[in-house]
Amino acid sequence: MKNLKSLNELIENLQKLPTIGKKSATRMAMFLVKNKFTAMKIANSIESAITAIGECRECGNLSEHELCEICMSQRENKLCIVGHSKDIILLEENSIFKGYYFVMPELDNEKIEKLINMINNKNIEEVIFGYTHSIENEAKIMYLEERLKDKNLKFSKIAQGIPMGVNFENVDITSLYKAFRGRVKL
Repeated sequence: MKNLKSLNELIENLQKLPTIGKKSATRMAMFLVKNKFTAMKIANSIESAITAIGECRECGNLSEHELCEICMSQRENKLCIVGHSKDIILLEENSIFKGYYFVMPELDNEKIEKLINMINNKNIEEVIFGYTHSIENEAKIMYLEERLKDKNLKFSKIAQGIPMGVNFENVDITSLYKAFRGRVKL
């Protein structure tokens, strides 16, 4: 296949996707090359998504508008801080949480100021740390709790029903639901 430069390039690029190895990338590339109409639809969908989707200016969630639909809606006065937008998708799809969200993968002063503004603007009463368990995330929680201590908030974090270092997407819904419902006060 050395003389099929474009196919090899496609395989290499598909391997850059999470969890896709050479075998899977080769299978996908072969499918796409043989099914041109489907391949073009996928290419158009990718182009549309990367052009239309950005971050909500308030919470950092994925949105096709300046504000995401969650920030524009009326919800419980609770805020769940998560590490990734994909965590919000999973929690929302399964109706696990009915409050607002804030995406904070890393500690960043600009993001912390946005978080404080959101807490003030939405009259938040409880902050739930929706991070998976790791030493790094525990340090993040302690730092954020310290920065927010003057806001008269209740603090909690999701229970340890989720193994350390495992992402939400790799946890079954029952465990995620129990971990979220069994969160502990800080």
